[in-house]
Amino acid sequence: MADRSFTDPSLAALYDALNPWGPSDDFYLDLVMSARSVLDVGCGTGRLLERARVAGHEGRLCGLDPAAAILVQARRRGAAVEWVLGDLLSTWWEREFDLVVMTGHAFQVLVGDEELRSCLAAIRRALTDDGRFVFETLNPAVRAWERWTPDRVREVTDADGEVVRVWHEVETPVSRDRVTFTENFDHPRWERPQVSRSTLRFLGPDALDRFLTEAGLVVAERYGDWGRGPLTPTSPEIITVARPGTP
Repeated sequence: MADRSFTDPSLAALYDALNPWGPSDDFYLDLVMSARSVLDVGCGTGRLLERARVAGHEGRLCGLDPAAAILVQARRRGAAVEWVLGDLLSTWWEREFDLVVMTGHAFQVLVGDEELRSCLAAIRRALTDDGRFVFETLNPAVRAWERWTPDRVREVTDADGEVVRVWHEVETPVSRDRVTFTENFDHPRWERPQVSRSTLRFLGPDALDRFLTEAGLVVAERYGDWGRGPLTPTSPEIITVARPGTP
């Protein structure tokens, strides 16, 4: 799950441990390697772009994130990547990128209609005429939030070998297509758990398409899993590849 909790340096240092490399990263890395210029919106610790550079990507790689603590982690990687502090509403690019990606369900933190419209307009403006915008959202039909319960505790190890316990609690009742939850972090050296509150928006394919069309983007491909399987009512993800144009 993507959220905006990693503004605290102690939590930012745990980001990669909490989000280990997986099939979604392989999916996006393949796309990045085939594009000349890439903007990663909500880039986190910059792992995707660093991996692309190490793998031989010679073009422009730019990571954008609003959390300064996260970008500190990205800059420590030492990769030849542009790291930009901010968001799509505080930056301006025009026809500069062949590929814009939003990974880790970052798209779902855009909870307001106007915020979503403004960000999609910025992405459309940043894309070249033959560019692609690729992102994923959790399929609302699967109701993943019903499994975000306190009894499902994850344990990760920090840089000092200490075990950090992590769990989620959803605020009820769930309001329409928005799910608000807390992410709780318990470290043996902390006096009390750190708690971060976030809201994600769950939009189905039809709603997503309406926003994309309004922004001048058209869906070129859509998948239901990271193996590029078709989208079905039981698919865990809605993975969208959009291009500039009209339906």
